[in-house]
Amino acid sequence: MISTAIRVARVGSAAELAAAALMMLGYPALMLAALIPSVPAFAAATVVTYVADHYLHRQASYLINRLSKVRAGLSIRFLIRQLLLILLLARMDLSDHLIFYGAIACFIAFYGLQAPHGAVVTLIRNRRRMPVATRNVDLGARINIPDAPPFGLLERSAEKMLHLDLFAVVGLLISAQLDSAVAAFIGIGVTLFLGTLYVVALLPYIRGTKIPPTPEVILEAVDDWLHEYKPQTVLCFSGSKDSAYQVNMWLETMEQLDTRPLVLLRERVILQNLAPTKAPVICVPGGVHLMNMDLSSVRVALYAANVGKNIHLLRVPTMKHVFIGHGDSDKLASVNPFSKVYDEVWTAGRAGRDRYAIADVGVRDDDIVEVGRPQLAPIQTWQGVPEGRIPTVLYAPTWEGWDNDPGNTSLLLAGENIVKKLLKADPPVRVLYKPHPFTGTVSAAAGSAHRKVTALVERAAIERASDPRFQADTTARTKAKADLARIEARISELSGGPADKGDEAELTRDGVVDLAKYEEIARLRAEWNDAYWTSVGTFEHRVISGAEPRLYDCFNVSDAMVSDISSVVSDFIASGKPYAVTDSAKLGVEEFKRQNTAVRAAVILSNKAAELGELLAAVRTPDADPMAEDRKELKEYLLGPDEPTSIEQFNTAVENLALKSETRNVGQERVATTEAELTS
Repeated sequence: MISTAIRVARVGSAAELAAAALMMLGYPALMLAALIPSVPAFAAATVVTYVADHYLHRQASYLINRLSKVRAGLSIRFLIRQLLLILLLARMDLSDHLIFYGAIACFIAFYGLQAPHGAVVTLIRNRRRMPVATRNVDLGARINIPDAPPFGLLERSAEKMLHLDLFAVVGLLISAQLDSAVAAFIGIGVTLFLGTLYVVALLPYIRGTKIPPTPEVILEAVDDWLHEYKPQTVLCFSGSKDSAYQVNMWLETMEQLDTRPLVLLRERVILQNLAPTKAPVICVPGGVHLMNMDLSSVRVALYAANVGKNIHLLRVPTMKHVFIGHGDSDKLASVNPFSKVYDEVWTAGRAGRDRYAIADVGVRDDDIVEVGRPQLAPIQTWQGVPEGRIPTVLYAPTWEGWDNDPGNTSLLLAGENIVKKLLKADPPVRVLYKPHPFTGTVSAAAGSAHRKVTALVERAAIERASDPRFQADTTARTKAKADLARIEARISELSGGPADKGDEAELTRDGVVDLAKYEEIARLRAEWNDAYWTSVGTFEHRVISGAEPRLYDCFNVSDAMVSDISSVVSDFIASGKPYAVTDSAKLGVEEFKRQNTAVRAAVILSNKAAELGELLAAVRTPDADPMAEDRKELKEYLLGPDEPTSIEQFNTAVENLALKSETRNVGQERVATTEAELTS
């Protein structure tokens, strides 16, 4: 019942739900206490509403956002509490008392301060908002970007300003109870003084040397940097916050290019969620700014997603444009007709080329280049289940998709069956459940199925912890947990820590990577991964959400995987391990394999998951695995040959396309020169 309420209210936890309920009940309680009247009851209800409201803001609760949409926003809630306090004073026959008029005057003056406070905060934020934001671009040497205001002044500024009424409220309640005006006027004075002081403290940051240069100056400085750096290969990306993983997967590849790389983003939210990188990054939200930017040295532009904002760079003829995607799969998105706008489409292996030929969406075979998947380098080849360890099976379903087709994800019709059979397997296995980050964003049913699977795995983990057959090495796990804490503390220290927060302008100025720190963080993340898996043991069932451990780390500790039609399957094939894919759309084994290349060496599961025994048999007796050779052949077909390495193939493709771009540009210059000579 609580979980249902949490889902309906769209809050994140039982504590958040309780805070929301207390805040909602607090205001009727305030009215009742004012009408009685009762100062102690009113004070208690006041504390509840203050604390609950503050907690929900700290949690960035969805409910807080919704309240503002129905005219019950932050300012209104404070105003209602203050009006009810006036009502309390009137009901206590204090309407002719000086504190009654003082309270009215105080709250009018207090709300009078809200306007200049809000205006100044907005002005500061607007003036410090950069036309472009950067990382690893040394703009600080070219223009003066001043420090941001102290973090505490702007963080949740409206909430902080409104909470200054607390002094007046407390003083008025004390005076009402003691029948003395002293406390009331002290509280009123403190509230108005602090409110005025808050506004005054912000004023220096709206003018002079406290604000960054004009957009024109900033854009000119960026062009100066581009002219000096001369980027040759650009990764262009646009998308929502949740799609940041699509660009993050290409950052390491960009760092390994033989040409000078540049990551070009179109949304600030993507920059905020970008993984650490050594490559220079420029975020250009404005299409006009991007089209006026000096990218004359760029010869190859790479696109990881088919989105409308790509047009702003696609219009540039001096560079060649390539769709590289964000995974190799048999989904329709992998053969999007939009792909024909690019000069080339790069696929992992022959399978990608054949998909476009079969789909017949206008992409010519001559424009397709097979480059492998550089991201798959960390995936380890399977050597069988180590002696003395039970097998680990990873369940990594994809999400429901924008069209909400029940065949997209196994979670809806097969998820519970798959997990239940794995949890009851004999001999036993360990289950890792790693859902797609988009799960439940479109379909409430998919979100519900995800929660049920999560509950199954977590409950089984508790039961296994008390099973005498599974005894943990407590010494090793205790040490690993201590290592995790140490590593996380060090990473936090190197990354700046939660207190080291600047605004967009300051982060642009100071966001140049420290290579020594970057390399140490990379080493520490590898150590973290080892410590994490040691800390959870080799038999503990686990739900893995969030960015860490990464998907490929889950691949490496697993001996088999169950998934759906997505790039996850194609990537897992690089390991050579047995895998199963669910035919949730009930196409039938032969038709399912015909339509989806990546499942040709898989165990095909029905929605009842009755075929899981075949997968587990392949894991337990690899020598008798009937699909081992099929997986080897399929791996090369989907992902290309092991030699040369994928990054070498990728660099060769960049070099060849850059040469085509340069040839085209030289040809255009010759034509222009010839025309000029003929007309002169």
